Amino acid sequence: MKSLASKFSFLFLFVGTFAFAQDIRVHDPVVIQQDDTFYLYCTGRGISCFSSKDLKNWEKQPSVFSEKPEWTDQVVSDFKNHIWAPDISFYNGKYYLYYSVSAFAKNTSAIGVATNTTLNPSDENYKWIDYGIVIQSVPNRDLWNAIDPNLIFDEENTPWLSFGSFWDGLKMVKLNPDLLSIAEPQEWYTIARRERSFDLADTNPGDAALEAPFIFKKNGYYYLFLSWDLCCRGDKSTYKVVVGRSEKATGPYVDKTGKPLFEGGGTLLVEGNKNWYGAGHNSTYTFNGKDYMFFHAYDANDNGSPKLKIAELVWDELGWPSLKENILD
Repeated sequence: MKSLASKFSFLFLFVGTFAFAQDIRVHDPVVIQQDDTFYLYCTGRGISCFSSKDLKNWEKQPSVFSEKPEWTDQVVSDFKNHIWAPDISFYNGKYYLYYSVSAFAKNTSAIGVATNTTLNPSDENYKWIDYGIVIQSVPNRDLWNAIDPNLIFDEENTPWLSFGSFWDGLKMVKLNPDLLSIAEPQEWYTIARRERSFDLADTNPGDAALEAPFIFKKNGYYYLFLSWDLCCRGDKSTYKVVVGRSEKATGPYVDKTGKPLFEGGGTLLVEGNKNWYGAGHNSTYTFNGKDYMFFHAYDANDNGSPKLKIAELVWDELGWPSLKENILD
């Protein structure tokens, strides 16, 4: 891993500073714009939410769920309403918020979904309606983990949900047009994986450390961003973001060298340093004509606290992304 990181270190630009984003504490940020306001959702009690007019100054908003969804104890006993890694989309007049319910380091997990017609808590129509489980993983049954969802529509407007963490890689499954359930007959793909030691028990997350898929459409390609290595471990965090692309939403995805992400490929985009222990779990969007990547990084000067980072992306002549400026110095 160290040699691979060194190999791709040329991707970083070690000059300048970046003006975006005050240091708010977030994990796994996703963002969407409604009218003149940006809404950020992230891991937290009941799903944390912030709003901003300028992507710089953020105001705390009410959590999505003041009380845990009723079904969660069926997945994780005595669930504490600490919900992970949401994903937010707007489709056919509604906002769809996918989210993760899981026990740490176990594939005792499920992805749920809730909808709303507005994201503004002051709007009289503001109300999250929860539809429960979309997909669930069960230890000793599934060699995949139902967390870290991301919704994407392909060139035929078919909805696909990508997700996953460790085990045997990141998965993708076709959804029904209502976006609330898996389509039948079921259609599944493995879109990224790393080599897993064969002698590990199926209940073990394993040593193939990857998670948090996010797919972004640009110039005829689907770009799959994902996180490698370890999050959530303070100064031991080794999180980093890599990317691959495909002409089809379902893959196969390859990195800049042509190596398939299914075979462990991935072009390094950002990683930690002495100031930030690790950086990962990104989401990517176009806002007001510019492409941005949102992610969290662990602040070495604040006991490894996860802080929001926003980077503008630029694209080379072959269509590969990099950070416009290094924001981890």
